Amino acid sequence: MISKYIVLHEGDKCLMVLRPYQFYAVEEILDKVQNSTDNGFIWHTTGAGKTLTSFKAAQLVSELDGVDKVMFVVDRHDLDTQTQSEYEAFEPGAVDSTDNTDELTKKLSSDSKIIITTIQKLNAAVTKQWYSKRLDEVRKSRIIMIFDECHRSHFGESHKNIVNFFTNTQIFGFTGTPIFKENSKNDRTTEEIFDKCLHKYLIKDAIADENVLGFLVEYYHGNEEVSPGQESRMHEIAKFILNNFSKSTFDGEFDALFAVQNVPMLIRYYKIFKALNPKISIGAIFTYSSNPNEDDELTGMNSGFVSESVPEADDMQEIINDYNQMFGTNFSIENFRAYYDDVNLRLKKKKTDMKPLDLCLVVGMFLTGFDSKKLNTLYVDKNLEYHGLLQAFSRTNRVFNERKRFGKIVCFRDLKSNVDESIKLFSNGGTGTIIREAFEVVKKEYADIAKDFLAKYPDTAAVDALKTEPEKRDFILAFRELIKKHAEIQIYEDYSEDDPELGISEQQYNDFRSKYLDIHDTFLDSTTVTVGGTSTEDNSTEDEIGLEDIDFCLELLHSDIINVAYILELIAELNPFSENYEEQRRHIIDTMIKDAELRSKSQLIDGFIRQNVDEDKEGFVERKKKADGSVDLEERLNQYIRQEKGKAID
Repeated sequence: MISKYIVLHEGDKCLMVLRPYQFYAVEEILDKVQNSTDNGFIWHTTGAGKTLTSFKAAQLVSELDGVDKVMFVVDRHDLDTQTQSEYEAFEPGAVDSTDNTDELTKKLSSDSKIIITTIQKLNAAVTKQWYSKRLDEVRKSRIIMIFDECHRSHFGESHKNIVNFFTNTQIFGFTGTPIFKENSKNDRTTEEIFDKCLHKYLIKDAIADENVLGFLVEYYHGNEEVSPGQESRMHEIAKFILNNFSKSTFDGEFDALFAVQNVPMLIRYYKIFKALNPKISIGAIFTYSSNPNEDDELTGMNSGFVSESVPEADDMQEIINDYNQMFGTNFSIENFRAYYDDVNLRLKKKKTDMKPLDLCLVVGMFLTGFDSKKLNTLYVDKNLEYHGLLQAFSRTNRVFNERKRFGKIVCFRDLKSNVDESIKLFSNGGTGTIIREAFEVVKKEYADIAKDFLAKYPDTAAVDALKTEPEKRDFILAFRELIKKHAEIQIYEDYSEDDPELGISEQQYNDFRSKYLDIHDTFLDSTTVTVGGTSTEDNSTEDEIGLEDIDFCLELLHSDIINVAYILELIAELNPFSENYEEQRRHIIDTMIKDAELRSKSQLIDGFIRQNVDEDKEGFVERKKKADGSVDLEERLNQYIRQEKGKAID
């Protein structure tokens, strides 16, 4: 295991050990290569680490005696780029990419052991005489081909051309959503193309192992008398998305995709969003051709598009122009690949110095293969079914933190039966742990927890009365359950904090939250808990309860929208001469105290307000009138922080 199945991830600077299901899948492929000429496929659900599994399989197969080359074949250029970068993260220089068909033929004739390419480039290499005649010596070599996402472009002439050209090859496929008779293309299944399944790891297994998340699927109805595609309904949907975006994405901590039926609809939606002057950043990406619903024959060839004279090209350029203005970039349809890569990076939110893209409108791009932990919501105004549906949904279900408890799907079409059929097909029956409970079920669970909690702690005075540390610990554990369920329920579209059936008001919840954070701060530096009112030593036994072992779930109590910039906005709005000044001032400090991350800075801000507002009312009002008043306030805060740091050091 240590020598063969540990990978050093260069990007994250960590050691990755293959999980048991990955180990067994690789071993199955190695066994087939060494002991037979049989083909096969690996059914591992989307998000379970197929790239790592395929990399390790390709690496170990390439080291076997008698194997001349290993080819990793994807079906689109964007996945070619993504797979190359992921392989590079596992082992820099381990694989060779191919920018075009000419480069591919050179790599096939070279000493390169592992090659990544697209099925389109490979098909061109074996069918066009200019290229194929240069591969006469290679076609008889022992070549192992590993096909990524083998539920897609492996059911037509391209796949036949490739396997018929090479006379000494074995093929292995990886897929999270195989093609069965129920969802077959041209009546052919994955098993008919790749032979038998060598190893399975289904979505229900991955959710049970907490390797991926389940889905929360909600259905928006709105004006049901208006059919999909009508302008009035599209306006209604766009407004709904903007109004609910912050709730769905936890104030922008995560981002979202909006999948629509076709390119013309995407363009109409984009113009509607633009006319609404959204506060969030919105972009769009699609491939265009003579048929706006399909990729053209150059897709995956890294050669642009068949025709750039179609109307959609102008619309794409207009979208890119808006993108350039929003992010200070300089892309065009001539360097569409660079635009795609930039959209990819901004959606992944991995670079702190790169302004993220909040919402991206797509037709097919990013609905398969795109892997981002920071994507948690998918809006759908598109007919989806079977593998296409589960692939699209699975963009949202990567494990990240406590706040991301599931992938959220909001459907603007009635896809309920399609969802149920897809989940049953790809989990061998049942939707149990895969689809989250309906809102009413979760609301009842929340109300029950709230009822039990209030029975023990009817008000904050009951918390103040807690004397011993075990009593406070019990309160922490009880309220933590409420915190977790509160974080879960508030992302539902039907959730309203004013709902009396919740069992506890939002004001009560916030009051208890403040007490919870007070206790956390009290025990922040504590390593032991007092039992029976007396302090225990570090060598105490089972009577000692370590609060340092309790996860306070503070990330569930922090709102990204409440940050220093937000607090400065509140300060800038203060009027020290108004009658409600003291109330506004107190609101700022209370807001900070209730936030898990900002509460430690509340005293600092209180002192800043006292010095810059309370003790200099006229000067504060005059500075507000200047055009750069907000900048001045930020500079003054930075100066005040440096001043206070100096005092602390002295």
